[in-house]
Amino acid sequence: MNIARSRMLLFTWLLPFTALAEPAQPTHEFTLDNGLKVVVREDHRAPVVTSQLWVRVGSSGEPPGKSGLSHALEHMLYKGSSKTCSGEASAILDNLGASQNAFTDKDVTTYYQTLQPHQLGVAFELMADMMSTAHLRAEDFIPELAVIQEERRFRVDDDPDGVAHERLTRLAFPASSYGAPIIGWMHDLQHLTADDLRHWYQSRYAPGNATLVIVGDVTLEKVQPLAERYFGALPAKPFVTTRPPPLELADPGERKIILHQAISAPRLSMSFNVPSLASAENRRSVHALQLLETLLAGSNSARLNKRLQFTERLFSGISSSYNPLYRGDSLFTLNAQLNTQSTASLEQAQAQIWTLLDELKATPPDSVELERARTLLIARQIYNRDSIENQADHLGGLESIGLSGRLMDEDVNELNRVTPQDIQQVAQTYLTRQRLSTAHVLVEKTHE
Repeated sequence: MNIARSRMLLFTWLLPFTALAEPAQPTHEFTLDNGLKVVVREDHRAPVVTSQLWVRVGSSGEPPGKSGLSHALEHMLYKGSSKTCSGEASAILDNLGASQNAFTDKDVTTYYQTLQPHQLGVAFELMADMMSTAHLRAEDFIPELAVIQEERRFRVDDDPDGVAHERLTRLAFPASSYGAPIIGWMHDLQHLTADDLRHWYQSRYAPGNATLVIVGDVTLEKVQPLAERYFGALPAKPFVTTRPPPLELADPGERKIILHQAISAPRLSMSFNVPSLASAENRRSVHALQLLETLLAGSNSARLNKRLQFTERLFSGISSSYNPLYRGDSLFTLNAQLNTQSTASLEQAQAQIWTLLDELKATPPDSVELERARTLLIARQIYNRDSIENQADHLGGLESIGLSGRLMDEDVNELNRVTPQDIQQVAQTYLTRQRLSTAHVLVEKTHE
């Protein structure tokens, strides 16, 4: 570990948690006459600003047979509009020295640019035009669809981890539209048309179905006139609203898939159906799940890593993940790779994980273990806010699932309220076999 970094982390241990929390940045919001909500967060530490347009359209709303539609549309918005030729919007931003990209998720599609504050109007003009007058021509879509199919091959079909993640996600959401891959099934991609894109665009890309998030060295007085000028000029129009939140079965039952892949050592994934911040009846449980994820496998000193990776050397690596920013229910996932020197099977290795989970259910973590996880998680969140892009991601993520972006500034206080008994309770409630989907990825045997 870098010495300076180790000293910094040691220093955070000496601080009370309230000292780790920075004062909330000035945050403003307003809504244009056409329905577009705008959130402005001031951060004057560096002379840059990020602009993010969050459209509430993602893979969870796609009809059967049309998976990948939202992601394909994201690609096509850069293929020309009333003011730009194909690729010109990106070229203009590149020439300004801006960083830019876009991504599609289960609930949203997001377009973002980071640039100098005096260039913000350029980003607004380009994005307002792209979200309202994109050409979406068939002659452009045919070659772009080939690019998307190749992207799928690279990220999923030719990647053992990608295959395992996709199949496990499908298994883990038996009642929810979250099971479909964001990039789309290959057989669906082969049948998408430009007409499909145009219908999806016209029925979803409306000012009232989007949120514009601005974070950086700006003020409300500078942003609001620009937003009115470029986005306010777009007409309001009807749009297809998002479906009810994709909720999962209360008791889906244990599920398992076995895959054989070209890997060096067997791998194990365990996904439990859990609530998100938007679907939880009690938000305390979500903050407890975040701490539980850190406590179990969020660092080298976490319970699973310390015991099963470094002491017993059963696994060569263990990690965890939990994303609470979904409209519907989420997943709490543990991933592990078997140590090549171990003689244990995946079934035996998984039994060892269950032993540690059962210990946590029987006995809540002691104060030292919980405070270590809490300090680590809070520190990570605060350090992440050094990035204006991360701040905008959090604000936009909350707004797009129907919650206020201001909840971001309550995270530290909420995490500080979680008790050892809260950790024990969410483990007892959610880390059960009836909520579990498992993927066993075995080494593919070669035929000589």
